[in-house]
Amino acid sequence: MSEFALANARIVLSDEVVTGSVLVRDGVIAAIDTGTARAGEDVEGDYVIPGLVELHTDHFENHYRPRPGVTWNAIAALQSHDAQVAGAGITTVFDAVRIGSDPETGDITADVRAMVDAVAEADATDRLRADHHIHLRCELATPDVAQQFEDNCSNPIVGLASLMDHTPGARQYTTLEHYIAYYQKKLRLSDAEMAQFIADRQAERDKYADTNRAAILKRGREIGLAFASHDDATVEHVDEAVRDGMAIAEFPTTMEAARACHEAGLAVLMGAPNVVRGQSHNGNISAAELAKAGVLDVLSSDYVPFALIYAAFLLPERADNISLPQAIGMVTSRPAAAAHLGDRGEIAVGKRADLVRVRRDDPVPVVRSVWRQGKRVS
Repeated sequence: MSEFALANARIVLSDEVVTGSVLVRDGVIAAIDTGTARAGEDVEGDYVIPGLVELHTDHFENHYRPRPGVTWNAIAALQSHDAQVAGAGITTVFDAVRIGSDPETGDITADVRAMVDAVAEADATDRLRADHHIHLRCELATPDVAQQFEDNCSNPIVGLASLMDHTPGARQYTTLEHYIAYYQKKLRLSDAEMAQFIADRQAERDKYADTNRAAILKRGREIGLAFASHDDATVEHVDEAVRDGMAIAEFPTTMEAARACHEAGLAVLMGAPNVVRGQSHNGNISAAELAKAGVLDVLSSDYVPFALIYAAFLLPERADNISLPQAIGMVTSRPAAAAHLGDRGEIAVGKRADLVRVRRDDPVPVVRSVWRQGKRVS
């Protein structure tokens, strides 16, 4: 039997912050004591919060493809990503892996397999600090996305899939200004070439998206996979998500869509960088505004792992109707519930001892220690 305690802590529970100690026994929270002294590691009045649960990060892909045209050893890329994730207080992470090849990416079948296999192998051989799962990002307007989904969806490491349509003129890119600004510079296209590029992407959507959506949903339901919608912009998008049994609404782009998602029971997920920066990077709705309206449920680090814990401590200062326990819940208990992980996400007796010691003397918190199932990992 292994046992330790964290004493003299500000413990963030689901509905309040208390001063006391947390006892961990065999990787599980065994007791929470308040108002009494318990022998243990003195955390010097630092916060102790649940380990963060991340549902959608592109960070593994960024390590795997560090430069255009360059791929890295998948295990090495994963371990580099894992070190940053754990160091940011994230103990459970769904690594987003894009599926669906297009002219910009080329055939990514082998890359998808390499990343999925890397997570499975590294997890099986105890290489990782955090608990890693795969989130399949399904780009619907591509010819091979349904096949790539079929090839990977039954892997036990896959726990979530999102249905995406980044076609110019749709959802995130309802207006073309941001799409053209990003892709024309990135691909170094003339105005005429950019117009043709847009026309080609729209033709691919017309050809593939609806058929792929139906096939992926059918297969995912057969194996009980959780699904997320992505970039809902209208009530019609939300109606489609509800019809198709989505559990999560990732990055709704308007207040109208976010409110409709929340009222329909979908967990509304927004980017933590949006909270930190005070705005969306592409002009969509502010996450803080959704929080103020009471329709924000989950935060995701998206492209900066440390943004998750930073935003959780910052949000109560950006939205005065959100308490610290509520904000911490958006990065712990609520994403855990959305992913059907009922054994973690809060400091409560019987839950996994996924814990983070945090000091916050100024706006940027310091992650001082991280435990996963009672084992120190950072």
